[in-house]
Amino acid sequence: MTDKVLTANRLSDGIAVWLDAAGHWTENLQDALVARHAEAIASLEAIGNQDFADNKVVDVNVIDVEETNGILWPTRLRERIRAAGPTMDYATGYSKADAAFIAV
Repeated sequence: MTDKVLTANRLSDGIAVWLDAAGHWTENLQDALVARHAEAIASLEAIGNQDFADNKVVDVNVIDVEETNGILWPTRLRERIRAAGPTMDYATGYSKADAAFIAV
């Protein structure tokens, strides 16, 4: 089974976030809770659905990741871009995505 993490966009500002082990939404993919079996994936989905219903996040998805040398890598290009940040100038405090991370 492929490892999974829960991602969404924070409702307050649209920034991509991932669910961590404490049940908080973090801006850093590397802090995400990794689900490695069906029961854990179901729990992630339930938390995501509740936080969506509570208007904390939108566009909630369980995504595939691979762990290599302790680093999480999304398997889809879309998710690598979301994890690395915007690919263009966005707003003060947000730098462009690392092209090497996206190209993996």
